[in-house]
Amino acid sequence: MVMNKMNSVSIAEAKARLSELVDRVASGQTIAITRRGKAVARLAPTPAPRKPIDVAALRALTEAMPKSSQGAGKFMRALRESGRF
Repeated sequence: MVMNKMNSVSIAEAKARLSELVDRVASGQTIAITRRGKAVARLAPTPAPRKPIDVAALRALTEAMPKSSQGAGKFMRALRESGRF
């Protein structure tokens, strides 16, 4: 397989060597897939899974926040009128 500095392969090469390309992507590489010399797709590693939300900690945080003295509508209206929004 011919690979250049940009880690790109033609569609035909990608079809023939998909398993190898997936292994390379799993190791952190990004590979462009080209059609007639132009990049049309990219194989890239998936981002790390996100940490689950701790609902109890979030609830405790929001309950500890001070309550607003005005409603959301009045707050947004004041922002618009002050030119900050």
